[in-house]
Amino acid sequence: MRKVIGAALLGAAALLPAIAQGQGANPGFDVDAATRAYLDLLQGPARAKSDAYFEGGYWLILWNAVVAVLVYGALLPSGFSARMRDLAEQRVRRTWLVPGLYGVLFTLVSFLLFLPWTIYTGFVREAQYDLMSQTFGAWLIDQLKMLGVSLVVNALLFTAIYAVIRRFRRGWWAVGTAVMISFLTIGLLLGPVFIEPLFNRYTEMPAGPLRDRIVAMAEAHHIPADHIYVADASRQTKRISANVAGLGPTIRIALNDNLLNRTSPDEVAAVMGHEMGHYVLGHIWRLLLWFALAVLVIFFALSRLAPRLIARHPRWGVRDVADPAGAPLLLAITSVLVALATPYISTVTRLSESEADRFGLDAARAPDGFATAAIRLSEYRKLEPGPIEEFLFFDHPSGATRVRMSMQWKKDNVPGATMVTPTLAK
Repeated sequence: MRKVIGAALLGAAALLPAIAQGQGANPGFDVDAATRAYLDLLQGPARAKSDAYFEGGYWLILWNAVVAVLVYGALLPSGFSARMRDLAEQRVRRTWLVPGLYGVLFTLVSFLLFLPWTIYTGFVREAQYDLMSQTFGAWLIDQLKMLGVSLVVNALLFTAIYAVIRRFRRGWWAVGTAVMISFLTIGLLLGPVFIEPLFNRYTEMPAGPLRDRIVAMAEAHHIPADHIYVADASRQTKRISANVAGLGPTIRIALNDNLLNRTSPDEVAAVMGHEMGHYVLGHIWRLLLWFALAVLVIFFALSRLAPRLIARHPRWGVRDVADPAGAPLLLAITSVLVALATPYISTVTRLSESEADRFGLDAARAPDGFATAAIRLSEYRKLEPGPIEEFLFFDHPSGATRVRMSMQWKKDNVPGATMVTPTLAK
């Protein structure tokens, strides 16, 4: 009996550290007060501007879908889409190449039709909220570069998707999903090498204590750290940012120069720890899986809705679902479905971001730096949304959620944790 009691006491003693950690290693540290001290850094006109910008984005989800339906819809009853198909058929002899040429024509026409809306959402609105660093001419050049990329990608994508539709009349939605995910995977693989350098210059991060700290964090988690890149994003935007890009041999973790120049070393370390979390936790592959599920559902819906709508509107000049002239219809339906899927997309992404936040706190061990970075990010993200609002629209945890997480981590993991008076230095 004594042995049993002794074993029980030893087991209870072993649990005490875990229990203490769960309750907070520093019972005198007030998480609520520490969180509020950071949240109060963003007040008055700055808070109002941030809230207005982000809440306006909720309406953009609706208006993006409306504009897409209007633009794509205009190409159908006018017969313009059918005429583009006819032109493609006249220019190429091989039937399987027709969708590719149609895709080029469609991309050019839709770019011009969407351009006024793109100018408003991508340039005018960003400038109104003091987030834009580019002149209109420089911004337009970047849009033309993206058009060039889109022409190549859409020519290949249209060719592949319509080949699948012709070959698999009933199950094209399943095979088409595999093709779409294959294109996305190739894009992720080639993006850092061929696409991103078209828009930004990537240089090695300067040697010094901060680079050494980031390299040490990477090596501690078996992350390749031969190259740490800095992008000259300040020529385009005032946002701070970092990202994980690429797949396999092209994967890399990069930060933009705004992050390097506007924030403290602890903030940079916290953000880079977060990005390392995406790498270690395999979020790119997980998000590909969740995205594939969404594409599968959308393609299935298209396979059921599009043939019926085409049959009901012979004046469109669309022969059947395998006719590339029906692409505007498929894209209009997709635009509506993507808008309706906003809570799904937001939640899937937000969960991965939250996991990376926890990893970054453990990796960088800089909770105050993480909290300060969360406030800076709230310059263009609403800081304190309601729970339903955050669930529906936030693809990252809100600033308030992130600050509270960091202060709870500080209480649980920093011996003798004390309150600080936060500031937004730099």
